[in-house]
Amino acid sequence: MGNRGCLHRGHTVVRNHSGKRWIICVTDYPARTVAQWSEGHYTVLFFHDEAVALAAGHRPCALCRRERYNDFRAAWQSAHGGGQPGADEMDARLHAERLVGSHQRTHEAPWSSLPDGAFALFDGGPALVLGETVVSWSAEGYGTPANRPTGTATVLTPPPTVAVLAAGYHPDVA
Repeated sequence: MGNRGCLHRGHTVVRNHSGKRWIICVTDYPARTVAQWSEGHYTVLFFHDEAVALAAGHRPCALCRRERYNDFRAAWQSAHGGGQPGADEMDARLHAERLVGSHQRTHEAPWSSLPDGAFALFDGGPALVLGETVVSWSAEGYGTPANRPTGTATVLTPPPTVAVLAAGYHPDVA
């Protein structure tokens, strides 16, 4: 489940995000229960799996996914240097890399450089990189694996997250 803040009025989504904190939460957390479309509360978003949520620019929640958050932070520190980052630091960097206006920012990189768990465009749609393959993804889920292309990819996963994946963070894939 994802959270980008309160994005709705009534049952209508009125904005893409509210703030820089885009997090990946568990769907069942006893201390935090919010019904979909609750007035004045965050808008509940659903992702197919963690790899899809990371490609959208989210990171693990420090509250309900603490172990995954700590793993992500450790990989972030390894990838980006410096001291162990806090949520605000990671969120600011991710936010600067995730959007161009209201649209998802992409970047170019060699297919050979992409770590497992990254998403790039393949045959006109998003695909997950897994080993020497790419697996097309749609709202129905993952398709049949194909050989990883050569050349340059249009990468959907934000650069700071690609670096975290390359540093050893392994996202949950359904």
